[in-house]
Amino acid sequence: MVPRCAGHLLRVNGMDAASFCMTADAFGERTRAVAVPFARVYKEYFGFVWRSARSLGVRAAALDDVVQEVFVVVHRRLPEFEGRSALRTWLSSILLNVVRHHRRSLVRKSPHELDRDEAYDPDELASDARDPYETAVQAEGTRLLQHLLDGLDDEKREVLVLAEIEEFTVPEIAEALDLKVPTAYSRLRLAREQLQQSLARYRARTHWKAP
Repeated sequence: MVPRCAGHLLRVNGMDAASFCMTADAFGERTRAVAVPFARVYKEYFGFVWRSARSLGVRAAALDDVVQEVFVVVHRRLPEFEGRSALRTWLSSILLNVVRHHRRSLVRKSPHELDRDEAYDPDELASDARDPYETAVQAEGTRLLQHLLDGLDDEKREVLVLAEIEEFTVPEIAEALDLKVPTAYSRLRLAREQLQQSLARYRARTHWKAP
């Protein structure tokens, strides 16, 4: 399952997250003028941030630090949020920037970490499986998806994660990535094509190896 909000993450810069509030024109997917406590933002979107960071290639050893950094930035920038987009889209831009910075730091300091073959624990993700067999099937599918995503470059991986895992619309993806909508459509098409080609090669290899 997706980890629940850890107590150490609920404190930002030494203060209780519940003490922070924002006046926003939007929360979730619809715009409206309300005061939203930071704790609610954290609770509502922690799973989304954790899952997306993991799908974007952040290794398990660094995941807590990256997620915490995302919410530190969210806390700092909440007063800037004007509700011109859905909060999830705004949050995605922050998440993507933090993940990119994390990867650039790895390239500079520990490039071998990017290529390390790390086991992916599908039990860390939420599952709606109804029985052990279905759980096992979903787990294997999650491992395969992660393997295929690791074969994409960062640009294609970002659009594919937002579209296929988080179910963003293309205009939302364009806004989160600061792209023109036609560019987002083109990048998503290329990402899907490459994923299908990688899946076909994987199936050919596993069929060839089968007894």
